[in-house]
Amino acid sequence: MALINCPKCAKRISSKAAVCNHCQCVLAELNEEQRVNMQQLTRLEVSQKLMNQSMVAMLLFCGGFGFMFWGEPSPESWQYSVATGTAVLGFSWYIVNRVRILMLKKK
Repeated sequence: MALINCPKCAKRISSKAAVCNHCQCVLAELNEEQRVNMQQLTRLEVSQKLMNQSMVAMLLFCGGFGFMFWGEPSPESWQYSVATGTAVLGFSWYIVNRVRILMLKKK
């Protein structure tokens, strides 16, 4: 008995398990080709979620940056603080997501 990754949720399960304890995926009915296809589909879904999050992060960054310079709030106002915070948050979130995408591609 060895530990393998579930093809759907990628969590560690027994190689003898008929059903994944975490996602309830029925493994007994899958052949090797179906398992590989399911793993690829799961990896693609995760990649798409990360790309969507990157897009939202970039929109936050651009919105905060744009409001900071085109809205011209005074540096002491709360609008300036919110715009700066939004730009920093969006940029940081974007960088984190890009690193996560690179790590996913390395797998």
